[in-house]
This record gives sequence, structure tokens and C-alpha cells, in this order.
Amino acid sequence: MTVWRVLAGGLLLLGLAEPAIWAADQPSPVGEAIYRRGVLGSGAPLEATRQAGGLRSKGADAACVNCHQRSGLGASEGRNLIPPITGMYLLRPSAKSADELDLPYVEGMRANRDPYTEATLARAIREGIDSQGKPLSYLMPRFALGDADMAALIDYLKRLDPRRVPGVTDTVLHFATIITPDADPVKRSGMLDVMQHYFAEKNSRQMVPSRRMRPSGKTMYSKTMFMVHRQWQLHVWELAGPASTWQAQLAQHLAKEPVLAVVSGLGGSNWAPVHEFCEKSALPCLFPNVEVPVDASGDFYPLYLSKGVLLEADLIAGKILEAGGGPPTKTVHQIYRAGDSGEPAAAAVDAALKRHGMTVHNHVLAAGTDSKDLADALRAAATGQALVLWLRPADIAALGDPPAAPATVFMSGLMGGLERSPLPPRWRASTHLAYPFDLPQKRIVRVDYPLGWFRIRQIPVVAEQVQADTYLACGLLAEALSHMVDTFVQPYLIEQLQGMLEHRVITGYYPHLTLASNQRFASKGGYVVHFAEASGTKLIADSNWLVP
Repeated sequence: MTVWRVLAGGLLLLGLAEPAIWAADQPSPVGEAIYRRGVLGSGAPLEATRQAGGLRSKGADAACVNCHQRSGLGASEGRNLIPPITGMYLLRPSAKSADELDLPYVEGMRANRDPYTEATLARAIREGIDSQGKPLSYLMPRFALGDADMAALIDYLKRLDPRRVPGVTDTVLHFATIITPDADPVKRSGMLDVMQHYFAEKNSRQMVPSRRMRPSGKTMYSKTMFMVHRQWQLHVWELAGPASTWQAQLAQHLAKEPVLAVVSGLGGSNWAPVHEFCEKSALPCLFPNVEVPVDASGDFYPLYLSKGVLLEADLIAGKILEAGGGPPTKTVHQIYRAGDSGEPAAAAVDAALKRHGMTVHNHVLAAGTDSKDLADALRAAATGQALVLWLRPADIAALGDPPAAPATVFMSGLMGGLERSPLPPRWRASTHLAYPFDLPQKRIVRVDYPLGWFRIRQIPVVAEQVQADTYLACGLLAEALSHMVDTFVQPYLIEQLQGMLEHRVITGYYPHLTLASNQRFASKGGYVVHFAEASGTKLIADSNWLVP
């Protein structure tokens, strides 16, 4: 987070206590708009001023969410602790001793400050004076809010506290994984095998409460620093029928089996209904195995390890536009099967190239594996300067002899089998693979860790990348929950992942993972590679790691 975002983030460093009561109704939409988007009830932008230096921000840049996050539970940025500002932490009478303190522990909380009232909270927001009459940090912006907007914002802060968190009991944390009907059955088996072993092992450990902040246990927070051991329970939500019915099925599953989050999961060529359901239901959907994730920048709850074939499309389009110092490419042909993951990827390449005046011809094969259709499409594509293949291994193996032209061929590594693609030898000299992972020789140590875990537990490796990603998703969930202690709030889970991901050492197929507050994809780049030889799996990168 930049210093300016800290300055502009609203409500920074307000003292802490707890509310005695809060209303059960939905919060005012005006308060939510101020907090999340920096929009006042009149529609005008929120304006913030930093007392020291007079720096100003407005609108979305001034929104409280930038620093205090969607959950209202704050964050840690370097040496700056941004405290929780939900009603629970602002308005409840302060604890006189550890015995009186029963607030869930959140980093940055302070329980020894006088409780805010609505009047003193309004003063803090407008003038930067805390509940005890002391100046707040110079980092805290001041906001000139009218009475109606102030009342709406304070009402929103009160109601940020969770009433009941779905999927959480005193003894169990409930999670789901979602499988669409078009998912690969082999990958399904491999993913579930990893998840079931991970959950079973998690539940077999004899857990003890987390460590106190100090051995003496005399701090105000000692009693809140314990983590109650809860079993993990996995619910497998298998979808059936057409995609138009999936959201209704998911609603039935969620009503019957409330869960804290969706973990991993497996889709075919269409994950959009699942993504939309999770966002609409405020249900974290963590790192599903999907080739075509949904790229919706305004969404919050679905997180992905990579953009999949959409990232490959960006890599391929970038390489075609680059032209490598030779004559510019003017005509590009693409081949893909209708309804497969290559269709949206081809559309992305089409749009990117046409913006630069290129001609793109798309050859759509009917669903299935009719090699005659493929041969016809290859003949039609022989007139282009570049060819892009969005094909599965069965089609790759059936390519036959390459046409005399085009001189340059690109293909989806993710769809075609990565380094194990059955690309015929005569195609290898001219074909470049989009590769949205770290190179095999560079990821050996990171991937050996989950592979060793699989060996010890006798888990068959039937889909290495999917199983490694599934193991990674489970590990990231476990690490995030350990940071949350017992503060189970669904937006807070997303925020914990955003804060910790860049420090992860074991990242499997990916060289590094990061998530900023408005990012949904943890791995941002990939390679364009080619085969080193006419046979074998050795790859050579055409350039360094590329981030489109």
C-alpha cells in the first residue's frame, strides 16, 4: 500500500472499544457507498484532507476501504497498524482487565481506549480527535461530512460486525469444493484425492491453542490470542445439467450446507455461473482449477492462481504484435473447437490483434475429434502469416504434416498438455507454446514438496499440475486461517490471503504469487517457449518471464 493510500484511506487510527448493541437490519446504502466507493449521499465524491501537508484526495481514492479494508478489520502495512473500525471495536466499553476482554483478536486492536459515542466518532472523522480528546495520527485524513452522510457512515460501521458466520461452529469449519459437469474426470479424481487426504490429516493433528502474545499472559489481549481447534469438513458440490441451472443448484447446496468458503474446485470451459454465484453470495471462492477464469476487476470474493488461457491469449497476442524484428504480421488464423476453452481465448486474441489493424480468421471445429475437420481448417489457414492453435492433445497428435505456411505457429500449452504435448516432430521447429507457469527446470524444488507429500500418502499423480495447485490452495487456506486466529469473517479471509501471499515460499508451479487489494489473479505472467528437440519434453524460453 502506498503512503498516499494510507493517507487517503479514511478513519485511520481511531481508538478502539466495543459496541453494546447493534441493529439487525441491512446497513444504509449511503454508508456503504461512502465507505467502499467514496461517494456521498448526493452523488458527489467524498473528499479527504491530511492535516499535515494539506494533501487531498477524493472519490474512490478517499474511500475508507482503501486502508481499513472491506471487513473493517484493518491491516498491517510495514510499521503502520491500521486498526479495526467496526462497531464492535469502536463503541463497546473498554475492558478494565483481561478477564473482561472477550473481543476476537485482530492485529492493531486497542481495548484500553475510552469507547466512542456517535458524537465523538463524528469528531474523530471530521477533526482527527480521538475518544479521549487526543489528536489522532497525522496519517488519519479529515473528512468534511454533513450530518446525514455522517450518520449513514457510522451506521454502516456498526453493522459491519458479523452476526453469524456461515459454516463456522464451535467445533467445525465447513468448506465446499465445486465440480462442474464438464470437468475432466481424471482431474476430478486427482483433485479430490488430494483434498480428502489434506482434510483428514488436518483433522488428525492434536491442536493446541495458539501462543499467547507474551508468556506471562498479562497483556490485555492474552485471552483473545487462543485459537480453538476446529475440525475441517469438506462438502463436495457436484453440479449437473446445463449451466443455466447451476446457480440454483449452488443456492440449494449453500442453504443445506452453509460453508465458510469454497476451496479449490474444478471446472471445464465455463466457470462464470460459479464465479457469479460466489460473488453475489459473498462467499470466498479460493483458487479453483479452471482454464477460463472470470476476469471481473470489480469483484472481490473469487480468487484465482492464474488467468489460464486468457493469460495465454495475452502472451500470444503480445508475441504476434512484437513481430520479432521481422516483417509485421498482417494475417492470423486461429483454430479451436466450439464450446471448448479455446473459444474465449481465441476471442481475446482476435480483439487484441484487430485493435492494431490485423486480419484474424477464426476456424471453428465442431465439438468432438473429427480429424477431417481439422485437416480442412489447416488447409484454409495455410495462407496466413501466423497460426494459433487452441487444441487438446488428441487434436495436436492428429495434426499431420505442417503446411508450408504460416512460418510461425503458436499453441496453448495449458490445453495442449504443456511439455508433454504430443506435438508431432515436424511441427516443433516452428511452434511456440504459451506457458503460464514457471519452467520445469526452475520449479523442481517447489513442486517436489507436494509430490513428496503425495508419495508419502500414496496419492496417485494423475494430473500433476491440478493436484499441485489443489495442494497449494489447501495450504494457503490453512495459513490464512492461522493468521485469523478465531476471527472468522469472510471478507477478512480474502484480506488475509492478499496480505500474506507474496511471502509464500512454496508456490508450486508458479515462480511467485502476489495479490493486491484489487487483484484477483495471484500469478501475473508466463513464458512463450519452444521445444528444444524433435522429441522429448525439454523446453527453451523465447524470452524472460512476461507479464502482459
